[in-house]
Amino acid sequence: MKKALSIATAITLMLSLAACGSSAASSSAAPAADSTASSTAESSSAAESTSDKKDLTFGYIAYDMSDIWNEYSAKAFEYAAEQNGVKTVVLDSKNSLEDSVTAMESLIQQGVDGISVFPISTEQGSQLVKMANEAGIPVTIENFAMDGLDDPGDYIASVACEYDKIGEAAIKWIAEQDPEAKIFFCAGQEGAGVYEKYQEGVDRALEELGGDVKVVATLHADWLTDKAYNVTIDLINSGTEFNYIFANNDMMAQGCYNALKDAVKRTPIVSTGGSPDGFKMLQDGIEAANMTAPVSIQGVKTFMNLYNKVALGEDPAEKFTALPVIPVSADDTSSYIAWDDYAAAYKYLGENK
Repeated sequence: MKKALSIATAITLMLSLAACGSSAASSSAAPAADSTASSTAESSSAAESTSDKKDLTFGYIAYDMSDIWNEYSAKAFEYAAEQNGVKTVVLDSKNSLEDSVTAMESLIQQGVDGISVFPISTEQGSQLVKMANEAGIPVTIENFAMDGLDDPGDYIASVACEYDKIGEAAIKWIAEQDPEAKIFFCAGQEGAGVYEKYQEGVDRALEELGGDVKVVATLHADWLTDKAYNVTIDLINSGTEFNYIFANNDMMAQGCYNALKDAVKRTPIVSTGGSPDGFKMLQDGIEAANMTAPVSIQGVKTFMNLYNKVALGEDPAEKFTALPVIPVSADDTSSYIAWDDYAAAYKYLGENK
């Protein structure tokens, strides 16, 4: 799970394998050069509230629609657009800097009313933002916080997953179950920035809890199921005592579970992201809880940032919005919002303005 830091393909992949994604899905978007607008409702009362009563068309530039996180976010964007009578043109960069520029040029030529960008990196995002600025088209960003750049260009807002908050939520959830928990942190790969943000949240939670909850081992399984199995078996054989596992994603949670099963050991596992695979693991009892970060909310929120500015002239209350972390336990999955439940994401944002 769930739900950012990448200049090269390897780093972008880490993003998907971390909390905010655990498997790939095929793209349903057309290539940038020959994509067409998806048909949406034409007569929404929300669209009629715009000052000039004209139909709106928004462009969406994906970083790679073969990535499950990006795919679900784009579809959530399209769903929210349909609810508000806005047409959409979704273009896929396919993780190509060149194709992303071509996509922006295409949207500018089509004269769309607004553009949402899911960047490959903050630097590439800034380049696209400035292209939209020059064309006088409002633009918004998702999946990255752009405030680390000196000159990101003029964008409406950004919404993204914050891994440190997920790590913090996981430790605090475990502490609620066992105030003296001994935790094995099965961590992702070092060096790409994703694991490091998780670690910041873990450290912050441990400091706030005051020492009763402890992380007794941190071993890196690099987001992989087989490696998670191996490091978990090694830890069990070492004799180190632990009674909870925090797995950095669902793939590693599966590896930890397989190791526990082979060692005839029962230990609750907490994972992240809330992917479809993660929800199934909650239902099957493989995970005790998942710190979900529904990417469906990200897609709806980035649409609303754009729509509120273009159609209603409203600036967002905050320049950056963190994707909410929603803890879901195996005992009660009622608060789970599926990555493909766009209606639930839309409702959530309506209730949590």
